[in-house]
Amino acid sequence: MAETILEAVDLKKHFRSGGGLGRKASTVRAVDGVSLKVRQGETFAIVGESGCGKSTLARLLMRLLEPTEGDALFEGKSIAGLKGRELRELRREMQFVFQDPFSSLNPRMTVGKLIGEPLEVHAPSLSASDRRAKVAELLGRVGLRPEHADRYPHEFSGGQRQRIGIARALATGPRVLIGDEPVSALDVSVQAQVINRLHDLKDEFDLTLVIIAHDLAVIRHMSDRVAVMYLGQIVELGTADQVFETPRHPYTRALLSAVPEPVFGTARERIALNGETPSPANPPAGCRFHTRCPFARPDCATRVPELREIADGQSAACHYSEEITAEHGSGSHPEPPARTAGAERRFALYAQAIADRQA
Repeated sequence: MAETILEAVDLKKHFRSGGGLGRKASTVRAVDGVSLKVRQGETFAIVGESGCGKSTLARLLMRLLEPTEGDALFEGKSIAGLKGRELRELRREMQFVFQDPFSSLNPRMTVGKLIGEPLEVHAPSLSASDRRAKVAELLGRVGLRPEHADRYPHEFSGGQRQRIGIARALATGPRVLIGDEPVSALDVSVQAQVINRLHDLKDEFDLTLVIIAHDLAVIRHMSDRVAVMYLGQIVELGTADQVFETPRHPYTRALLSAVPEPVFGTARERIALNGETPSPANPPAGCRFHTRCPFARPDCATRVPELREIADGQSAACHYSEEITAEHGSGSHPEPPARTAGAERRFALYAQAIADRQA
């Protein structure tokens, strides 16, 4: 098993919200006691609904936010107290790709300046010509041309801008790359290009990837292990195969049931979640998911579930995970049913129409 390169130890991040003009202030528990380990060389995905705290967790791991409690470790060393030179060295080893490729790039700087700036900070001994050569090399690595260095961000498409952001992140030669929804703002066709490019770059640069996303199809395609977040906490953790084929937490089962089935004629049981996601300023007692869980039992409202190992390498925060799996199955995607003669005929006619059109 690979060594741990990045670790969260009971991380918490609480924000003060509201207050003033006679209103009472509240505390938003964006991340509330998260512990996980990222192994060197793997692609680790963090998934969940919008507002579950996954982006805040990514910024805590990167030290872009200061934790309320807990700690993050890089190669076993705490990053909480790093300052000055030590913090700059950490920035060289860990880089961030932001969700919006337009707002994360300075519109007044050329692409060459944007990618070259990290080199000026972390490799000041490089000459101007060496820096230009490095920028040209990085542009080529992400599928752009050297002459693009003289253009501005607004002259590129969304996918190209995200490639520029990736090139900038790779400029320092990092060992860990954290992507916060790196393809969610892009068209579907462009998403595949950027994902495939990240795959290639991971191998070329020997990177460890931490990907934040809510698109489960993207996660299944590119991740080794997956952590599922709900209301600031990890509710399931395991390999991608385990989480997608044998989900152990009711929330994971509900997320997977909502994924559109690409195979024609395949039926899948939908798990409807009642009500809205509770506010992180006032999370429910007991299991935080019990207010929406279709399998909830009375004691779920009072007993807090621990993230415990259910199978080898797979953990879930659910009191009745084994019983739910025994009663309702694994929750994995069903096999597509055999096509009827009528369906076969329709497919044959459709294929013939395409062939005629191409001819």
